[in-house]
Amino acid sequence: MTSTIRIAAALLIGSDGQTLLVRKRGTQAFMQPGGKIDAGEQPVEALARELFEELNLRIEPGAATYLGQFSAPAVNEPGFTVEAELFQVQIDVPVTPAAEIEEVRWIDPAGDGGLLLAPLTRDLILPFYRASLTTPA
Repeated sequence: MTSTIRIAAALLIGSDGQTLLVRKRGTQAFMQPGGKIDAGEQPVEALARELFEELNLRIEPGAATYLGQFSAPAVNEPGFTVEAELFQVQIDVPVTPAAEIEEVRWIDPAGDGGLLLAPLTRDLILPFYRASLTTPA
């Protein structure tokens, strides 16, 4: 029995440089949008499907830039580890919470927006993104 949850997650960046975080219904922590990768599904396909289900956001899989694999304790499933295939997606369209998403929040990635963040977002994804902003290309 594996205790790893494989997900595809998006580092969604708006035209103003802010990043979008979501909170699932009945939970406290904000995290990257995305979700579980189905059997036989490519991570980028899972990402496109989840973004549409969760945010009514349609993306072209080719527009998602693969950033790598990140792993952290799952915030809503005790004893589980989340293994995320992370993609960066630039968007300039409004999003609306759908499916199990109760709240969406745009934050400045330099901070935490005053929000309770999932470990994956707080400890890995936001620091990774901050570092990418300060590293000259």
